[in-house]
Amino acid sequence: MKRNRGIIILGGVALFLLILGAIVYSRRMTDSLPTGGQAQLPLSWVSVGSTTIEAELATTPEQQQAGLSNRTGLAEGRGMLFIFNPPRMLGFWMKDMKFSLDMIWTGDDGVVMTINRNISPATYPNVFYPAEPAHYVLEVPAGFADQHRVAIGDKIVVQ
Repeated sequence: MKRNRGIIILGGVALFLLILGAIVYSRRMTDSLPTGGQAQLPLSWVSVGSTTIEAELATTPEQQQAGLSNRTGLAEGRGMLFIFNPPRMLGFWMKDMKFSLDMIWTGDDGVVMTINRNISPATYPNVFYPAEPAHYVLEVPAGFADQHRVAIGDKIVVQ
């Protein structure tokens, strides 16, 4: 009887440790994801104006459609870069967005041609377009373009 009780206690402790380990592992994996918990896309350093940020690269139609939807925000120094090859005249909207953005559009040469500042989720279903077909669209937290003095004619360089 004593032996069975010891095995039961040992089994309970082992089960507790297994569950605790699974919870800790799950939290570590979630903490490594971008704000909002989506799977992380490939990253690249992107210079614009006088600053450099780390941007997730949205290159496939699925990644581009999802964009930053349903996230709660972007960490400081982060953004999402949409790459269109060949350049296209596409519109962006704020469907399922939970925070405001600046959208910085460039042509084939990487030169900024359009900046949409402080675009709020409340603007949905309005659609925002570049001045001409865009090769890159850089989405960054609202206020980024003003804070870093990004202007028409600046260049985006993807490293």
